Amino acid sequence: MDKKAYLLLEDGLLVEGKAIGKIGTSGGEICFNTGMTGYQEIYTDPSYYGQIIVNTTAHIGNYGALDAEQESGATKIAGVVVNDFAEEFSRKEAKESLQQYLERNNVVGISDVDTRMLVRYIRNKGAMNALISSELTPDQMKTELKKVPSMDGLELSSLVSTKEPYYIGEPTAQFKVAALDLGIKTNILRNLAKRGCYIKVFPAKTPLSEMQAWRPDGYFISNGPGDPSVMDYAIKTVKDAVNSDTPVFGICLGHQLLALSCGLSTYKMHHGHRGLNHPVKNLITGKGEMTSQNHGFAVSEKEIEKNQNVEVTHLHLNDNTIMGIRLKNKKAFSVQYHPEASPGPHDSNYLFDDFVKIMQESKN
Repeated sequence: MDKKAYLLLEDGLLVEGKAIGKIGTSGGEICFNTGMTGYQEIYTDPSYYGQIIVNTTAHIGNYGALDAEQESGATKIAGVVVNDFAEEFSRKEAKESLQQYLERNNVVGISDVDTRMLVRYIRNKGAMNALISSELTPDQMKTELKKVPSMDGLELSSLVSTKEPYYIGEPTAQFKVAALDLGIKTNILRNLAKRGCYIKVFPAKTPLSEMQAWRPDGYFISNGPGDPSVMDYAIKTVKDAVNSDTPVFGICLGHQLLALSCGLSTYKMHHGHRGLNHPVKNLITGKGEMTSQNHGFAVSEKEIEKNQNVEVTHLHLNDNTIMGIRLKNKKAFSVQYHPEASPGPHDSNYLFDDFVKIMQESKN
């Protein structure tokens, strides 16, 4: 017999469905991802740490789970909400079903939910905390939900970052890149290594002096979870990296930290951008890009003129939020979206080439 599960939102909305994954209770900020594929990459992306993911695609689990599609060592989400959940899978390379995968990784979930209704609800009401449970009554859930912390003002990068430095790529590679791990995705490192970079990945709270001792040709500031405005330690590191006059490239959280290091501010978005189909315009080339995104905070559009050395390079075509900046007086640039896009689209892969080109010019 199918076990019942409930989803309770902070504003009181209660949804009933079937339990998937681990039997238990889990809470976090609820948000939705519009990607048609890539559920495993989403669940293992450290930027989703502490969040409940609503997959908008109707069928989830139909191609199973595969080790090669992990974006980090383990799942990072707090829970998952889907419409139709597939226990069986079609892909021959997959070693286990999504149900087995979620159970093994202790992820609590709920299926048979009208996700179209739920996504519209979140779009109208905004991101909020929620609780999934396959063991508590709705009344008991209300008490548990109050214990879930707000994402606003939460520092999470130090919880998902590596504890010790490690290396990726060939030691004989042309460029040495020091990557600050605030919740880095595996495919970012693959993209850098593929372009002739030997990467040393440092823990989130590493000061620049320690990274500088390795004598890198460039600094990479990664994506990650939580509120960037409370990350004083990382803002200082990014500021020091920029002032060292060594090339700096930031993605997502790294983009927000670069802006904060320049005296700009960030804000929590109404419901964020998460999916594989976000249209972005490159203001330098005039070209459009379909991009992969995952962020609930953004750089303030109102403050961009505060610093004359900051130039906006990319804009989101749906809501005109800032998607990329570069510093006119330094070798630093960043984007709010994910050029490594695992899974695609791969329109923005050129940004890794741009970083390599800047390192090459800096070396010369």
